[in-house]
Amino acid sequence: MTDNLTVSVLGAGIMGAAMARNLARAGHTVRAWNRSRDKAEPLAAEGMHVAGTPADAVRDADVVLTMLYDGAAVLEVMRQAAPALRPGAAWVQSTTAGLDAIGEMAAFASEHGLVFYDAPVLGTRQPAEAGQLLVLAAGPGEGRQAVTPVFDAVGARTVWTGEDGAAGGATRLKLVANSWVLAATNAAGEVLALAKALGVDPQSFFDAIEGGPLDMGYLRVKTGLVLEGRLTPPSFAVTTAAKDAHLIVEAGEQHGVRLDVAAAGAARFDRAAAQGHGDEDMAAAYYASFDDDPATA
Repeated sequence: MTDNLTVSVLGAGIMGAAMARNLARAGHTVRAWNRSRDKAEPLAAEGMHVAGTPADAVRDADVVLTMLYDGAAVLEVMRQAAPALRPGAAWVQSTTAGLDAIGEMAAFASEHGLVFYDAPVLGTRQPAEAGQLLVLAAGPGEGRQAVTPVFDAVGARTVWTGEDGAAGGATRLKLVANSWVLAATNAAGEVLALAKALGVDPQSFFDAIEGGPLDMGYLRVKTGLVLEGRLTPPSFAVTTAAKDAHLIVEAGEQHGVRLDVAAAGAARFDRAAAQGHGDEDMAAAYYASFDDDPATA
């Protein structure tokens, strides 16, 4: 197989569209589909084929890449694509889908003769657009020549976690990593909320920790989005963060671990979404600290 592949990208939202663009820039033939076609249409102006159905998108594809909302959405779309799937094609599953869905996906892949790669990514809008995602991957070594060019196009680095995609090793690592990211996001929001409540200038906090072990770039980025009112367009939306947080809590429960911070974080994201911030950057979980939303007060 040559390095110039036909890649079907199912899901052209924030992440999927950026990944499709980088695949096209790397010289691959890209066929994209999105449930809301208007979100995928800009890709057509950049030389990619925007398909009307999942089946049209996957026809003759060497690699099918799924970047959808959750595991249920992935399985629904892949079932729609099933009549046109080519046996022997590689399936790169990059949606953060949780542990329960991995087994169902792997079974679907086996049933349709697909080579299954569990391959979620770490990173948000900016690294996705720059082709600088961290790809976490698990799948058979024998077929990696088909997916390595895809990973190289969308990511800066690939971390292989095992030979069996069905074991979900990459998804397990993604959930662990996301547990830290989401906890840090909520902590950043609570710092701002407490400072507001106590009449403390947030800058005095930043000055106090500057250059020390408590300082971190991520804190400053996420608080900056709130303080400067730059919550749209989102790098990673509140609703998606809530979904991932619940997957993390469920994974902990299934393996006998109580994740109190993750559970509280999931509740904060849920409240922020209920307040109307679901489509804003996940830093908008800040507003969940207030009974009266300061964004509308």
